[in-house]
Amino acid sequence: MNTVFSNQNIIRLSGLLLLLLALIAVFGPWLSPYRYDDTSHGSLLAPSWSHWFGTDLNGRDVLTRSMHGARISLLVGCVGAGVSLVIGVCYGMISGYCGGKIDALMMRFVDILYSLPRLILVIFIIAVFDQYAKQWLISVGRQDWSAWSRLILLFVGLGMVEWLTMARIIRGQVLVLRERQFVQAAHVLGQSNFNIIRLHLLPNLSGIILVYLTLTIPSVILEESFLSFLGLGVQAPQASWGTLLSEGASFINPIRISWWMLLGPGLFMALTLLALNFLGDALRDRFDPKFRKD
Repeated sequence: MNTVFSNQNIIRLSGLLLLLLALIAVFGPWLSPYRYDDTSHGSLLAPSWSHWFGTDLNGRDVLTRSMHGARISLLVGCVGAGVSLVIGVCYGMISGYCGGKIDALMMRFVDILYSLPRLILVIFIIAVFDQYAKQWLISVGRQDWSAWSRLILLFVGLGMVEWLTMARIIRGQVLVLRERQFVQAAHVLGQSNFNIIRLHLLPNLSGIILVYLTLTIPSVILEESFLSFLGLGVQAPQASWGTLLSEGASFINPIRISWWMLLGPGLFMALTLLALNFLGDALRDRFDPKFRKD
């Protein structure tokens, strides 16, 4: 049992599952006989050989829409986590390396942001800047991108609120690493602060950065799904897992229960979050000796 569920096997299985989900998201809609926005007279059909996950109110294939929604949800998760990664790592490294008053001032700013409700900030960004973003895209000749303005704001907004924990973690690690002998030796040899951070500190932080990245992506996906569930995410006919779950939930009532509308997006989201969390836990156990199990 220990061999089957070793960290190495968990990492491999989680990675293979994520790769499979990514391939389904990229190529699945192309291989499907239906388009994600194709309507038909087969409204709310139960799962069958023609429609494996049934159809929605407009007769659209739920499986195809779930695979198309995977593109948007995974894209938001990866880009949002990437934005938070860059901001959090840079901010935390600068704060921890400088120390003193600069560190105290930068961390008080983080504390202030922590006290604010993060999702409310994202909702505020979308509500205030959505119209301006559309007008700007039209003014620069990108009319075809105007429909994606809210998605772009989701990238920015979720990335801007998810970096706080990363900054604190990196800052704490840098405070310890900067006192190590190899960093002190680099100072004595006359290396610049930039080279010390780039060549000595950053490589020693790569493990914890990778672990936290795998845990940030599920968080961003869940927050995007929640916002889309509230109608603040992507707009029809585009769909993400959140919008599909919102549509499916509206058909769970005493009159009629169309459970299959929740099956597709719910299954894809559950598998993705499960794989990412298993991968993050396994990587943590591998890179951090305190968590290793004999």
